[in-house]
Amino acid sequence: MTIEQPLRDTSLRRAAVSRLMFLVQQNSLTTDHITTVAETFGVHPRSVRRWMDNAAQHNDRYTPQRPASFTLTQVMRDAVALFCGNIAAAYRDLHKRGHLGDDPVSYATFHRAVTTAYTPGFLAGLRGGEKERRKFDVHFTRDIGHRNQAWEADHVEASVWVNVNGHRRKPWITWFIDCASDAICGLSVSAQTPSRENILLAIRTAVLRGGDHGPFGGCPGLVRVDRGKDFLSDTVETAFGILGVRVVDLPPRHPELKGTVEALNRAVKTMHFPGLPGFVHAPRTSRRTKKDPDERLLTYEAFIRILLTWVHEWNHEHRIRTRDNRTPYELWHDDLTPIYDPDPEDLLFTLETHPTPLTINSDGVHWTNGRRYLAPYMQGLGGKKVMLRYMPRQERTVELFDAKDGTYLGAAVLNNGANPHDRREVRRAAGREADRLRTALDKAKRQREERFEADTVPTTPRPVSDMTQEQAAALLDGRRQDELASEARPDLIPLPDPTTTWNNTQNPTESSPSSTAPLLPPLPDPTDSWHPAPLPTPSEEPTDEPHD
Repeated sequence: MTIEQPLRDTSLRRAAVSRLMFLVQQNSLTTDHITTVAETFGVHPRSVRRWMDNAAQHNDRYTPQRPASFTLTQVMRDAVALFCGNIAAAYRDLHKRGHLGDDPVSYATFHRAVTTAYTPGFLAGLRGGEKERRKFDVHFTRDIGHRNQAWEADHVEASVWVNVNGHRRKPWITWFIDCASDAICGLSVSAQTPSRENILLAIRTAVLRGGDHGPFGGCPGLVRVDRGKDFLSDTVETAFGILGVRVVDLPPRHPELKGTVEALNRAVKTMHFPGLPGFVHAPRTSRRTKKDPDERLLTYEAFIRILLTWVHEWNHEHRIRTRDNRTPYELWHDDLTPIYDPDPEDLLFTLETHPTPLTINSDGVHWTNGRRYLAPYMQGLGGKKVMLRYMPRQERTVELFDAKDGTYLGAAVLNNGANPHDRREVRRAAGREADRLRTALDKAKRQREERFEADTVPTTPRPVSDMTQEQAAALLDGRRQDELASEARPDLIPLPDPTTTWNNTQNPTESSPSSTAPLLPPLPDPTDSWHPAPLPTPSEEPTDEPHD
């Protein structure tokens, strides 16, 4: 039976020829053997006999002689790299410089040689760098394991503009996902770039179970994170270390090592964000289309509420095709692995501690920057030393502990918080100061930069002169006068002898005998006009009676 497509695999030919050569040695080779092999490979029996002749010349091993093919030289490889993987541009440059030989090969031959010498991933790396090359890498997948065996954590920026106190911002989401069930155990949302406090809050929501958290959570065996500084901070490592959870720091630029959370990031960007107002990557009719200033955006509170609804749908309704079409809830519920639930009061290790004890005063506990915290349980505890623990950047509420034995006293709230108007004015003042500084720095940068005239013919660069010759001369003259004034030394010029006007009038008897300067003439005696008129006596007071 002849097959439609001939087999061209060299290894298969080698196996068939090896069998035929064995039959030759045993003197049992027949025409039927050769015909059967020829029909299998879809060739003429003469071709099979040529294969056998080739094997006889190479110790009974079929070794086809490949035709001479065009290979790349080092100059050609350098040209392909120089033009960032653009094969057509490299071919034109080599042809222009005469590096394709006396009889230049065709572009098709050159293209075939390049694609043979380089893998698609290497060519993609020449075009887009290491990030594009990694898209062609292959990797193994981990075993699924059981629930809470491993978690993965990451930050993802929302692809949605949100109204945050009148400003357009893209929130950030920090979440922890269970690798065995794909269940989102906990998350936190931030209106700015996330930091360690977002991670600590997400840890608390992920570990606690019940209520709004649902059945997902507990203590994981390990948590895989990337090399972010916030995930590797001492506070986060301490929080996981107290629970005995190992933090696995993955190498950089290997997202496949935490593929579960990366798949979650792609899912929220493709399944959830495109349906929200203010979607960043919404298609536009033209690149010149400007953003609508009157576009109605979601508020920060509405964004969080809608996100939590989507997370609930992901955990309870989203079906995973590779897991028998089961939901994360079903996978979690069918797994009977025991779960350790820590006491909520034991999760205070997710807070940072003030280094020194504080005192409970009559108006509360005084902290940095004039902050005062009060709580009802402080009644009667005036003068008691306490330790203060807090969530970074969320200091409206703090936790207090007894400084002697570490007994938890309770939470305290900020008593002297500024009103929204004052906080807004402070931010505006800081913004104005930043604008002034930016203007000054930009102006200084422009002054430092040397500008050149535009040219239409090849020539040396010519600096642009912004001042006339007279202005330059006046400026240089003024600088010379300033330099002379700064170099003046008055102590090197002798002062003239003092004149008689330099001396004060002295009594001759009080003058120094060694004084040789002449004295000024004495002043004349005072006249009567120098003396004030005497005041009238009581008997001489004027009256209204007429004089005689």
